[in-house]
Amino acid sequence: MRLTSSRLPLALAALVCTCLGVASAQTVIEPPGQRRPTPPSVPRVAPLPDSQWTDVHRQLIAKFAGDGLPGNAFATLLNVPELVEGVMPYTQYLSSESSLTPRHRELLILRTAWLHGNPSLWATHAPRARRAGVTETDLRRIARGPDTSGWGAFDATLLRLADQLHLNASITDATWKALSAEYDQFHLMDAVETVNHFTVLSLIYNAFGVQPDADSTDRLPSDVPYRVVVPKREPPLPSPRVVAPPGPGIAVGRTFGSYPALSQRWGPRQGFVNRVSKLTPRHREMLILRIGWNCRSEYEWAQHVGRVGRAREHGLDPVRIAEGPSAAAWDPFEKTLLRVADELFRDAVVSDATWRALGERFDVPLVMSAVMTPSAYRAISMSLNAYGVPLEP
Repeated sequence: MRLTSSRLPLALAALVCTCLGVASAQTVIEPPGQRRPTPPSVPRVAPLPDSQWTDVHRQLIAKFAGDGLPGNAFATLLNVPELVEGVMPYTQYLSSESSLTPRHRELLILRTAWLHGNPSLWATHAPRARRAGVTETDLRRIARGPDTSGWGAFDATLLRLADQLHLNASITDATWKALSAEYDQFHLMDAVETVNHFTVLSLIYNAFGVQPDADSTDRLPSDVPYRVVVPKREPPLPSPRVVAPPGPGIAVGRTFGSYPALSQRWGPRQGFVNRVSKLTPRHREMLILRIGWNCRSEYEWAQHVGRVGRAREHGLDPVRIAEGPSAAAWDPFEKTLLRVADELFRDAVVSDATWRALGERFDVPLVMSAVMTPSAYRAISMSLNAYGVPLEP
């Protein structure tokens, strides 16, 4: 049996098909957080040496690296200058300009780095955390998680926020209510977006093999067992937690637009994926839909099967996306792309075999775009689920 009626709500099409047995061959993806991520110990994408900097690169360094000395992460992104323009505005905002206190900000960033096993972000942000009042004992407690003795109730809630977004791509009502006891809407969104954007950075830095800077001394506590325990994921929200103001445009844009300072810095990241990246529309939508499926983001699925991504116009069958890379319909390279999304979701890194297969077809900018696309939409899926953005009429 196959459902083809265009009148069936697009958000539910693949889910209904699954229930009817159409997508019974779907690859079951193990959730993240089951084992310690192991990013490569050497760069896969080398930091761009200063001998290759153009005026464009120097302008980006002046704009985003205040001391004029880009570290390994920034220099790696310089391989695709447009990616710097997409990533750095939000990184700067969430690192130093959001409504959160420096302490709360660093707790969220470091827990996110720990969950993804990202050595570069940990090495960069551990010193910043100390300057914000985080002690050496606190740093080890961040790795041990929210149930470790010694945390205040709200600090533990912040760590639970990171854990739940990582494992479930959503937040429980209890956690949202606990955060709301101290945070207004802007603080709530800043907290969620800090975890989500540093998830993006963790994923792309892991995949690119970004190493800690030579002068950094902090390393992830390797002797702390990797353990992530969260409640079972709750059903989709019946009503939004963040209400989009009325007006033109789709609900996700209006939801982010309710916080202008945040939205202005968030926009370039989405713009890179949807308008700047040189991926073909078919490849882009494959990656977006697969990560949306893994995150169970109904809004994202609806928009990219439907009027935003127009998957069927690019020859994509949503049911085959749901079935994953094991579906017979895909050619070998398309299976590789779907594995990129699956591995980033499950393992927080792209495997060596998948990385090699990407490089056989794509040059470095396209490889970096293929990693950035599902990473960015991992984040937007978590935002959509956390805020309860409703399906479009």
